[in-house]
Amino acid sequence: MASGDGAAPDEHAGKEHSAREHSAKEPAAGVAERRLHPVTPLRRAWAPVTVLAGWAVHDPDQAQRQLTRLTTTTLLLGIAVLIPAAALYGFLSWWFTHYAVTDSELRIRTGLLFRRTAHIRLERIQAVDVTRPLLARVAGVAKLKLDVIGADKKDELAFLGEDDARALRAELLARAAGFAPETAQEVGEAPARELVRVPARVIALSLLLIGATWGSLLTAVVVPPLLWLATHSLWTVLAAAVPLVGGAVTSSVGRFLGAYDWTLSESPDGLRIDRGLLDRTHETVPPGRVQTVRIVEPLLWRRRGWVRVELDVAGSSNSVLLPVAPREIAEAVVARVLPGVTVPEDAALARPPRRARWCVPVWWRGHGIAVTDTVFAARHGLLRRRLALVPHAKVQSVRLTQGPWLRAWRVADVHVDTGANKTVTARLRDADEAAGLLHTQADHSRTGRHRATPDRWMTKATSAAAQQGHSETAQQSHSGTPERG
Repeated sequence: MASGDGAAPDEHAGKEHSAREHSAKEPAAGVAERRLHPVTPLRRAWAPVTVLAGWAVHDPDQAQRQLTRLTTTTLLLGIAVLIPAAALYGFLSWWFTHYAVTDSELRIRTGLLFRRTAHIRLERIQAVDVTRPLLARVAGVAKLKLDVIGADKKDELAFLGEDDARALRAELLARAAGFAPETAQEVGEAPARELVRVPARVIALSLLLIGATWGSLLTAVVVPPLLWLATHSLWTVLAAAVPLVGGAVTSSVGRFLGAYDWTLSESPDGLRIDRGLLDRTHETVPPGRVQTVRIVEPLLWRRRGWVRVELDVAGSSNSVLLPVAPREIAEAVVARVLPGVTVPEDAALARPPRRARWCVPVWWRGHGIAVTDTVFAARHGLLRRRLALVPHAKVQSVRLTQGPWLRAWRVADVHVDTGANKTVTARLRDADEAAGLLHTQADHSRTGRHRATPDRWMTKATSAAAQQGHSETAQQSHSGTPERG
């Protein structure tokens, strides 16, 4: 069942994006090319050093033997050559990197010997995120990351001045929204209204109430002593302890630092997420591109009424909307992400027939399904519940699967595929119910796509008004930005 909303990144778009990276051509007349921030060479100068460090880590015995053969004079000469070479590499890579915004695309030129130019069409930009790692914040610079339809990974510009990064982000979003080129630079960043701010103590407590956190910490404490008793080899213990401790820190302290001061705001560009203690990240969830919303409810969170909200967004890697929030607040946010969608209550979810217990003992009780006029909802999990909501307009295809064992008990699974290359499954449904669901969901999807609005940041009426009112927009840019939603 083909989608009519353009949500799935088609193969042609991906090929188009990659095929446009080729030998650089002369910049178009009248297009001003810009360079990255002068601090960028310091970041890129580490590349040769990183190569040597990677070789040493890959083969530590060989690296140790080579170091023991070097005399002090040879080592000092090597350092004296390596540092200027790394500095020269960083400077040249910065000098030969340019970017420019034309009438229809963002153009990035890179390369020392082999020049390459990436052409990113403005209308295919999904989101523009601003990331400020700790050292970048000290230097007053930021990294700009772009989610583009058809691209497997984010394109980035690292680094720009903080003011330049915000200005370029606002310009790209305005141009992608339909503002005229001469107006986009004057529009500025769209206003935002704060919806939710998650307190740090709530984030910390929520991490302590997750079994995975304690599991990783327990493994990091127990496994190294057991290995020492079994092998009496320090290298074996270190080889196992380092990744275990790193995983434990990442699952607890790292997640807390990444989610610190999590703020969700609403703007005409979409929902904005600001987070991070050491590394600050500014992300945008583009409106109309959300394919699936998942409400995750761990067992130990239920007493407090907390849930986690996750997303599947076409053409974007952003996946978490709220790390932890009361259920009523989460449902209010979901209503803004998916307008017109109401989260079904647990009582409204139809369980599988009792005979399904012979297919999946005990855990069959954790499955449920509800289909409304706007959304396909499926829940799974008994201890860690996950409720997935898929708007009918985002459904790409519907499939029914039934293996021999399921067929023997007259049950089947119904799979709903979305534009983010993800699948939501309603498991263990009655065979007749699943067959009927297959046809009704196809009808719901066709109707939903006809009623769906275009996946743009602004409507045609707003775009036309904005293009006709250039002078008025320029005056408003001093006191506030025009609404682009």
